[in-house]
Amino acid sequence: MNSTARALLDRAIDSNSPDSVLFARLIGARIEQGDLPLLGLDAGALANLIGRHFPGATFEHFLHLTPRTAFTRDLHALLMWHDRTTTRHRDDAHGLATIICAASLRPDHLWRDLGLSGRDDVTDMLTRHYPALVARNVTNMRWKKFLAAEVAHARGEAPTCAPGCPGCEDYAFCYPGNR
Repeated sequence: MNSTARALLDRAIDSNSPDSVLFARLIGARIEQGDLPLLGLDAGALANLIGRHFPGATFEHFLHLTPRTAFTRDLHALLMWHDRTTTRHRDDAHGLATIICAASLRPDHLWRDLGLSGRDDVTDMLTRHYPALVARNVTNMRWKKFLAAEVAHARGEAPTCAPGCPGCEDYAFCYPGNR
């Protein structure tokens, strides 16, 4: 965990809450990289999220730079439909889905795009918030590829890659014959 995430947790209402730890890591990673707008949250949503979990913590230059595409709209809807966690704030569910959607647009593995430590962190996050969706990944597909396939399935279309996948170093591994 980076120093910014630790500083956020120092201001947390409940520093042991799994969601507070998760949001501290996600927000902290983007701040450390100097790309807070890549969370995909607009200023109001980010301020509300920070206020709910880390009162008193403030950050400047909140911008909404992530384009809203048909893919991110459909992925967001899919994640929200699968969100069955009733122990947390509904706005947190919306914020987490938005962050995942924004990361799906970037050209790397989902765990790196989220600023997490590895694939296991993504698995833990998705299992906590979308267990029924995770259970569908019976072939242990990489998460960004799996989410894109689920969006395509929900649309009744053939599976395709997420918008950020073609720029990834492992694109040829995940999608052989597409390069």
